[in-house]
This record gives sequence, structure tokens and C-alpha cells, in this order.
Amino acid sequence: MKASVVIPAKNGGELLIKVVEQVLVQRAPWPFEVLVIDSGSSDGSIETLQKFPITVHTIPSHEFGHGKTRNLGASLTCGEFIVFLTHDALPAHERWLAALIEAAEISPDTGGAFGPHLPYPDASPMLRRELTQHFRGFGDEPSIVRNEDPDRYSQEEGYRQFLHFFSSNNACLRRSVWAQIPLRDVDFAEDQMWAKDMIEAGYAKAYAPEAEVFHSHNFGITESLQRAFDESRALNRLFGYILSPGLSHVLTQSMSLTQRDWQWVNEDVADMGNRLLWRIRAPLLNLARLSGHYLGARQASLPEWLVETLSRDKHLFRS
Repeated sequence: MKASVVIPAKNGGELLIKVVEQVLVQRAPWPFEVLVIDSGSSDGSIETLQKFPITVHTIPSHEFGHGKTRNLGASLTCGEFIVFLTHDALPAHERWLAALIEAAEISPDTGGAFGPHLPYPDASPMLRRELTQHFRGFGDEPSIVRNEDPDRYSQEEGYRQFLHFFSSNNACLRRSVWAQIPLRDVDFAEDQMWAKDMIEAGYAKAYAPEAEVFHSHNFGITESLQRAFDESRALNRLFGYILSPGLSHVLTQSMSLTQRDWQWVNEDVADMGNRLLWRIRAPLLNLARLSGHYLGARQASLPEWLVETLSRDKHLFRS
């Protein structure tokens, strides 16, 4: 078996069904299997999936962990490559899977590969531009990177961040490497921690620009703050990164990003009513996100009740 597609899910609804359907029509020159590992869905989606030629494995919701559950899914499958999707990451075409594996096979020392995220049609104009620019930075051709400059790696945070970026929303792991370096059982950023461990063990990382999935979230103001809090909290605890050094940074960066976003809105939104709406929302969303980054970097000094309130991830675990 060449590939095992593992999809953690909880209340994925109709979108999960579409994701599975799109995975099953993939055109690949080798066999692959599909496993959905569900952690307590109550929306009927798992019952619907019983009609598909896939494996469905269920666990209690309290047993879910970003790294732990993916490791379980990997252990229940046998493919040479373990492919991770989330239940809201929809392959953009029928060669998504082949493109992902082809990139991973360019070099035998590649531990894993990841592909880009495309915005859904309803994504905000700011998110559309941000996603496009982010993944464009990895190039238009399949590429391989490894730690070829240990001195730079030890001294330059930006270089480490580039090498550590990985997204288990749309990625594959070589099983032989995963067997040596499983995903860590952490609250957040299990994919970037795995990339760090893998890169530091001497393996390479691949980027597969043609392995595209639709994956975007139009978070509201509260959700934006909570999501940014989780991100900043995890990157601070796991990597020592400080995404927001102080309140002055929150304010100045918020204004800078808002000016950028207003320009994007003016360029991308023709309807004057929608353009005004996004011009109003942009500063609020930026302030919420940067405030989340500020608070997340200081999570160690916050009372536990406030961490529970600010964390979107903890709220999802409880629901």
C-alpha cells in the first residue's frame, strides 16, 4: 500500500462527506486506503460515512489530542506514506494525492511533504490575499529543504521558522520516519513540532505546490482572538517564540496591517457596500488577532480560568 489517508473528524457535516468523496476519486497509479478517526460526532456524518469503502474508527471525545489521535490513525493503517487531512480540507482536484506523494519521493531522505491551502469562495478578501501570498513564498515548483546551515539554524529564528513550518491539514509523513519520530502529544502545533524534530534528526522537508486543498476559516472577532491566543501560546511554550513583544507592537502592527488590508479590499472588492463592511471589520479583526498573540505569549502568568476562556482549542475539546 503506497498511501494511507487519515482524517480526524468531529461533527464534520456535509463538508466531511465531500472531503471523503473527493479523496476516493483521486487518480493515483498505486492503491491507497482511507481512515476517518472520529472523536464523538453527533451530527450523523459518521453514520453516512458507513456507506463508503473506507474505515471509520471512533474514540471518545475526551481522548482526542492533535498529535495523539493522528498517531493512532497512523498506527491503524499500513501505507508507506501517512497522509493527513482535516475534515474541512477539501482536495482541489483529482491529482492532489499523487502530487503530494510525488513531492515526498523526490529525495529518499524526505521525512514528509505539505501542500498549499486555497481559500474557499466565501473567504474574506484579506484571507484570500494572505493565504495566496503565504504559500507563494514556498515557490511554484516542488522543492526540498533541509538544515544545511547549522550555525544559521541555531542563531536565526526566521530560518528555524521556515524549516519548521508544516501543516497537518494537508501533509504526508514517510512511515519509516514517523516510526522513529511520532507526532508529539501537544495541545497545538503538533505538525510544526514534528517538522522540528524531523529536521533536527537530519531529514528533509518537501513542498508540493500542486497538492492543493481548499481550507480557510472566516473567524469572527472573538474566534480570531482565541485562535491567535492558541497559536501564540503554543509557539511560545514549544519554541520560545514571542509573536507580540508588547502593547505598543499590538497597536502599531494593527494599524499597519489594517492599512494593508484596506488596500487589498479596495483592489479586490467591487461592491461599495461590501467594501465598507470589510473596511470596518479589518481593524477589529487585526486588533483581536494581535491581542491574542500578546496574551498567548504571556500565558504562563495568566490565571487558569482566563486561559480556559481565551483558548478556542480548549472550548472545542469541551464541546
